[in-house]
Amino acid sequence: MNKKIGVLLIQLGTPDSPQNSDVRRYLKEFLMDPRVIDIPFFSRLLLVRGIIVPFRTPKSAKIYKELWHLGNGKSPLLTHTESVKKLLQERFGSDDVTIEMAMRYQNPSMESVLERMRLSNYDQLIILPLFPQYASASTGSAVDKAMEIIKKWWVIPDIRIISQFYNHEGYIDSIVARAKEFDLASYDKVMFSYHGLPERQVDKVYDSGLCKDHDCEKGLTDDNKFCYKATSYETTRLIAAKLGLTEDQYMVSFQSRLDKKWIEPFSDKVIEQWGKEGKKRILAFSPAFVADCLETLIEIGEEYQEIFEAHGGEKVQLVPSSNDHPRFIDCLEDLVRKNMA
Repeated sequence: MNKKIGVLLIQLGTPDSPQNSDVRRYLKEFLMDPRVIDIPFFSRLLLVRGIIVPFRTPKSAKIYKELWHLGNGKSPLLTHTESVKKLLQERFGSDDVTIEMAMRYQNPSMESVLERMRLSNYDQLIILPLFPQYASASTGSAVDKAMEIIKKWWVIPDIRIISQFYNHEGYIDSIVARAKEFDLASYDKVMFSYHGLPERQVDKVYDSGLCKDHDCEKGLTDDNKFCYKATSYETTRLIAAKLGLTEDQYMVSFQSRLDKKWIEPFSDKVIEQWGKEGKKRILAFSPAFVADCLETLIEIGEEYQEIFEAHGGEKVQLVPSSNDHPRFIDCLEDLVRKNMA
């Protein structure tokens, strides 16, 4: 009898719609996660429900409406992830391996999808969060939630967890292939913009010292191999090498910050400075996102374009995410096959 294997792909999440009520529900669930805002519960409750959500919901809903317009009436994140699930399932093509997809926040919920997987009575589960670089607020949270649900099962099968794939050749190749759709020589600078994190969250990776003490910009070591900043720089080096970029042609930066105590440099400030220096054309990657979403299509594609133009620049060209590129599907297939018992 062949072993039945269930694979759970986990994405961050998206509101069910751009309506205020759905955006509010999404923000509450997302921001109340202690791995996202890592402060004591009552302080987090006051901050999220008393300040952030009431003030942020109307603005966020407006942005999500724009995003839905770009996605032809649907969330691009959901659309791309559904396509990835379908294409990955085709690579296996049998009932012995079933690919499922859930969102860490909102729908399809991890509770409903994992309940379906429980009823399928798999011999093995492979949990694959779709975050290339490990961070407690993304991969850590997704795995934490999955295990919180699974630990209540009476029968727990063999479980494999894939915590990061920042250096997988298929993932790197999918980004390089997207970049080759553009004439790299026509751009003054190249930006590799990763989602930001509070400095305290990368500091928690280390048993001794702070992130700044570990030369994360220069290379990977046994100490920093799970540091989001270190793996972001490593991903960048791998992409740059395949594209033939020299260190003076590109910069690593971090976007979507909430305050000044987040890892630097800040992407919006880099864009602003390049505009002031007379740069006219920027090519922007966002390798932390394997699917285009609000942070890529709106934040980089539109908001950074406005910042750049306001300071003398002309064009910020977003390189699309991996989305459902064949080499990215190759990456996921390889990760699953290597973890099959």
